[in-house]
Amino acid sequence: MGVSSYSDEYSSTIPPARLFKALILDSHNLIPKLMPLAIQSIEISGDGGADTIRQINFAEGSQVKFIKNRVDELDEKNFWFKYSLIEGDGMMDKLEKISYEVKFESTADGGSINKMTSTYYTKGEFVLTEEEIKAGKEKALAMYKVVEAYLLQNPDAYA
Repeated sequence: MGVSSYSDEYSSTIPPARLFKALILDSHNLIPKLMPLAIQSIEISGDGGADTIRQINFAEGSQVKFIKNRVDELDEKNFWFKYSLIEGDGMMDKLEKISYEVKFESTADGGSINKMTSTYYTKGEFVLTEEEIKAGKEKALAMYKVVEAYLLQNPDAYA
């Protein structure tokens, strides 16, 4: 099994509490509304905390039908979230899992710095290409930007 980690950092004018609520705590409600052409629904099995399963069902016509994420840790006070992609019809034949660690931190100007580390656990001798990693990052960033735009347009949402 191979292990590779990659980190990214994004800045936003939105405070960490609002981004955390929208992107993490209420994503199962908000994301399908904002991205109906990409995501059909997000189903939750559990109380939202550790060991909760989130199944993301993609819209008809998508290459991937669904993925399942398991919540590993959730710290609402410090805006920190760790979860693992454990099942799906994408590349799971080549991956054991992908673990994500997300942290939202305050900035002096009232905005936030948002850090994400992705750790890929591959099966056998499989090695992820830069293109595959870049494609995953772009999808995550696109969802982040859609939610950020929504929060900017709706200053009372998740306040």
